[in-house]
Amino acid sequence: MLDVPHVVSLNAPVIPLKFDSTKKISLTIPPQSNATKSRIATAIIYCEANFGDIDGKTANGLIRRSEKYEIISVIDSEQAGLDSGMVLDDKPNAIPICRDLADALQQAGSVPDYFIFGMAPSSGMLSKHERGLILEAMSHGMNIVNGLHEFLNDDPVFAAACIASKVEIIDVRKPRAKKDLQMFSGRIAEVTCPVIAVLGTDCAIGKRTTATILTRALNDSGIKTVMIGTGQTGLIQGAGYGVALDAVPSQFCAGELEATVVKAFEIERPDVIVVEGQGALSHPAFSSSSFILRGSCPDGVVLQHAPRRSVRCDFEKMAMPTPASEINLIETFADTKIIGLTINHEKMSDIEVSAAITQYEQRLGIPVTDALTRSPERLVEMVLAAFPGLNRKLAANA
Repeated sequence: MLDVPHVVSLNAPVIPLKFDSTKKISLTIPPQSNATKSRIATAIIYCEANFGDIDGKTANGLIRRSEKYEIISVIDSEQAGLDSGMVLDDKPNAIPICRDLADALQQAGSVPDYFIFGMAPSSGMLSKHERGLILEAMSHGMNIVNGLHEFLNDDPVFAAACIASKVEIIDVRKPRAKKDLQMFSGRIAEVTCPVIAVLGTDCAIGKRTTATILTRALNDSGIKTVMIGTGQTGLIQGAGYGVALDAVPSQFCAGELEATVVKAFEIERPDVIVVEGQGALSHPAFSSSSFILRGSCPDGVVLQHAPRRSVRCDFEKMAMPTPASEINLIETFADTKIIGLTINHEKMSDIEVSAAITQYEQRLGIPVTDALTRSPERLVEMVLAAFPGLNRKLAANA
């Protein structure tokens, strides 16, 4: 692991940035399809005792970016009364954190369209209390958005509640019927634009954040870019293309992702496709990264790393890999190249981030930046350096 020095300014104290692996800046990516809606559905997010933490990453992501839902409030009794934007990044957004469902409904003034389960626990299952709360929300006439591995539409109790309350449950992670799932075909070779995967050295390290910012930065520069979501949060946020990869039977993972990338390419004809990463290739608890590398066959990889994270998230006895070892593993496993490293600055001051960027660039010989605290132009430069042919797109749009 890189030894990042603690540097103290002569003029001011070192102040750690308020950031963790779940936090994201507010971004609105240009729509990826021609479909429009006259009204965005309203929603309450449930994130009890986890808002702002790693297991609350679905709620955190939705607070910062949601194309599909207008978020009315967040439920977390431990932070009730606070502004959700202030909790996440010290910027008010007028989305309150409420004590419970009754408080959220009272503050909303009317019943929102959806109740979103905003946590992503490692178990992927609901507790007895959470089951009861969701049923209560349904009784008020709210539809349910469920991103867990537990599919509520398959539960007789929830199925009956849907009928009784005339609402629906969206099981975001539920894959298509097996007869409709696709195996890898090799059609990924028909995708002629650069495909860039954003992978990481751990789970919950900011891969979706960086992928989102990278997509936005490239689009803003005039390079048409489409992002492929591979997890439940991205799909709930409103990703135009994606698949909840960890819920697909392993035999079909590479094929389902390949088909999604090909579909996005054929419909959108983008200049670049960015694929959101999951887990880490070196992490024994996750296999999604291997399927992302196989299914999307990326031409380049941006690697996300947290210099101050010493052990894997949720695995206290498992040391973090170094960027160099992860790069070697990725480039050995797949026919691709690492085009840059991005920093997750949890527990780091801005001075330490700068020191880390300099040291990693010297050691690895690749561009390094922090997608959240440094100019997005650095990400664009990273991509242009790896794929110089894209400069013609910039020239044409100048």
